[in-house]
Amino acid sequence: MADERDGVPLTNLDQELFPGAGATKRDLIDYLDAMAGRLLPVLRDRPLSVIRVLRGQDQFMQKNLPKYTPDWVPRTKIWADASHREVTYALGNDRRTLIWFGNQRAIEYHPALMLAGSMHPTHLIMDLDPPEDGGFRLAVQAARLVKQVLDDVGMPGAVKTSGSKGVHVFVPLADAAPEDVAAAQRAVAARAERLDPALATTAFIRDDRHGKVFLDATRAGGATVVAAYSPRIRPGVPVSFPVSWDDLDNVTTGDFTIATAPGLLGDRDPWAEALPEPKPLDKGLIEEGHTIPVARVQAMHEGKRRARARRATET
Repeated sequence: MADERDGVPLTNLDQELFPGAGATKRDLIDYLDAMAGRLLPVLRDRPLSVIRVLRGQDQFMQKNLPKYTPDWVPRTKIWADASHREVTYALGNDRRTLIWFGNQRAIEYHPALMLAGSMHPTHLIMDLDPPEDGGFRLAVQAARLVKQVLDDVGMPGAVKTSGSKGVHVFVPLADAAPEDVAAAQRAVAARAERLDPALATTAFIRDDRHGKVFLDATRAGGATVVAAYSPRIRPGVPVSFPVSWDDLDNVTTGDFTIATAPGLLGDRDPWAEALPEPKPLDKGLIEEGHTIPVARVQAMHEGKRRARARRATET
């Protein structure tokens, strides 16, 4: 008799998730099932992208639901300007959908920053990305710079590990326009960089970071960020895990995996507990941010300028 859970047929449960995972497909589905009560609130009603790993293939991000998706999986359609087509996204609204995704080897869960049908981002997000050889400790130090900036304007945030080597800071927002959120994020990054320019940088071009933590303020608009409690495709299958500001110096990313996270939580949902009430964006952040160039656009122009300079020296 085939394995099934909540009416979802399950296959190849004892296969390793990916080389070096140290966990099986069954372990993933057990984790998603155990964590559904905490994962679903951060996924609910948000267009969902997932990262899957099929046997013998490289990982890939799936946005558009495949044709074989069961009819009962909740979904929403969004027009994609880049590809000039309508994309059908899943909505991670129920346990059954999570289990189905787990059986599809969907390991990472990246919800949209806006609810389906809305044009208002629900959070200001800072992604602290340490250099290759710097590790998690540097990201923690940069997160404290961000915390100081946010505290100074009365916009406290919650912090979680990224599940990789970085840290994410989330600030719940009340009815904010996407262009203002993007601007405020640029201002937060710029202010944090000014607090300790030897530690942190807003340089979008990797070669310009010189071993510093990148204060990534680009998580806005149509971007996604890995969900709290989502597994990551890394050895040991770590998860993005909420940590209190007081405990941030005492943890490592390896502390939180699909094997350990459920037991650490008991009946608690520390992410829901840590998130403050939504606040309006600080007007000073918005004003300053609108004077700062958009990082990707600035980097594109700078890349073209450097290419022209190289060609000039070669002729």
